[in-house]
Formats: sequence, C-alpha cells, structure tokens
Amino acid sequence: MAPLLFLLAGVAALGAGALIQRSFGKRARVGRLLAVAPKVSVADAIRLATSGEAHYVRVDGRLDSDQEFEDADHRPLVVRRTVMDWRPARGNGPWTVFDTRLEVVPFSVREGLDAIVVDGQSLAEGLVSVPRERKGVAADLGDAAPADVPADGQVRMVVEQASSIEHAAVLGVPRRAPDGHLEIGPGLGRPLILTTLEDDEAMRILAGGAAGRARLVLACFIVGAALLALAVLWALVEQLFGGAASALAASPEPSLRPGSDTRTTGGGPGLVGDPLLALLGVLGVAALSVIASLAYVRLTGGPRRNPPEERPRPW
Repeated sequence: MAPLLFLLAGVAALGAGALIQRSFGKRARVGRLLAVAPKVSVADAIRLATSGEAHYVRVDGRLDSDQEFEDADHRPLVVRRTVMDWRPARGNGPWTVFDTRLEVVPFSVREGLDAIVVDGQSLAEGLVSVPRERKGVAADLGDAAPADVPADGQVRMVVEQASSIEHAAVLGVPRRAPDGHLEIGPGLGRPLILTTLEDDEAMRILAGGAAGRARLVLACFIVGAALLALAVLWALVEQLFGGAASALAASPEPSLRPGSDTRTTGGGPGLVGDPLLALLGVLGVAALSVIASLAYVRLTGGPRRNPPEERPRPW
C-alpha cells in the first residue's frame, strides 16, 4: 500500500507543477522550446531548407536588413511588436489584450557569409526581448480607447523589438518559401521564436516576473520525481525482502533454510525476486535524479542579472 501512496503523491505533485506552469500561458511553451531546440549553424539550416527535410532547429547570428526603421532612440529596428492590454482600476488580476500591432521589414539572420531569411510576419508571442512598458489609464488614450474599457481602467502598452545591430537566436523550421527563397519560420506545430537575450534572461522575461510561481513549479517537479523514485525503491524492497520473509513464514512447520546446514552439500541461498527489475529500478532513480538536477539548473538560470530599465515616458 505504501508504494502506491507514494506513487499517487508523486503523480499529484507532477500534475500540480504542470497546472501551475500552464498559468504562464503561451509564453511557457516558448521557454520550453528555447531550452530543448537543437542548435545548428546557418549553413546547416540552409541545407535543411534545400533538402526539404522538416526539422525544428535553432540558429544564432546577427540580424541583418537593408530596410530598417528607426525607433525614438534612432535604433535601426527590423521588428517591433506592440501589445495594448487593460485590467480594472483596482484589480491585480491578469491583463486582457485589446490591441496588437506588428511592424516588420524583410530581414535575415547572418552567420559569417551565410544568411537565411526570417519569416518575421509570423512572429507573435515568440518575440522575446527586454519589454518596454508604459502604464496609464484608459482616459489617457482619448478616442483610441476601446468602448468596453472603463475610463479609469488600468492600461498598459508593452513594446518588444529587435534591431539590426543585435545578435539573436531564431527558432523555427528551415524551408523553401512559395516564391522559391529559403527562409526559417513556424512549422511542425511550433511557433517562430526570436530572442535577442541570453537564455537565462529570456526565461525570466517569459516568466513575467513571477519568480515565486516558477520556483513552485520547479519544487513540484523535483518532489514529484523524488516521490516516484521512492515508490519504485519501496516496491523493490518489498519484492526482494518481503517476498523472502513470506516464503520463510509460509509453513507453520519448522524447516531448515537451504544451505544453512553446513554438514550437507546443499545449494546455497539463491536470489529472491527479479534482479533485472532491481537494476532497472536503480537506473530509473539515477535518471530521475539527473533530470531533476538539469531542470533545476535550467530553470534557475545561474547568476541573475537585472535587465536594463526603460525610462518611463508619457503617453
């Protein structure tokens, strides 16, 4: 019964971690893909696009375009995504998006002499950079305020952008576009992702500042894995030693254990249970420990650096 209880508790902990992780929304999936997508060179991505093989990969390089547009600080941008959302005046709940605007020019990611075009029009939640936020109330927007948003409602504008002077990681499927040029874009049911940040910093941005929830998810996964490992070990112990005890106590008549009489040449005590199952259990515990350690390293992201602050600007 005890192994079953540990098993159920482990499954419950893993389920709780998965549910909390879902509360991060679509951006949580972006973080998972950043962590696991295989990295290839731009030259390899071009070969994949030419061959027609569909693989979701990551390429790193410098963004490049000859049609940049400038922001207020005269940075040459290749893509800018602006999201407008709101919530009630005295609320601390989730923000509700009411407008999204994407500005993008043709650009590519370059590594040395190799370059592949990025399908920037497909960027959505996959654009990850230091967010530039401005907050106010709906009344500040004037005629641009939505009709269903109260005048005193909290309004936020979040801008994420990338410029041609930055290095970036691009995740997607290299392919041949309908007009014949090679590009990298969404595919295989996964979004196009572009980030100008280091992985650990991108993870913190994707968590939306909810460091407590992120740590809770990590704790649930580690505890769940530990409980499952304990359930497996307990079951093995019961099978190996509990089975031997049951066999010895099966008959009410006294009997000699095989090999216990040194005056005879009887066979020695044999193995009880399934040694292969025991070995698999030990390997399973080791694998769970490695997975939990890698998850901790990946989610904590090493030393923390605060992203640069954006100076507040009036509407």
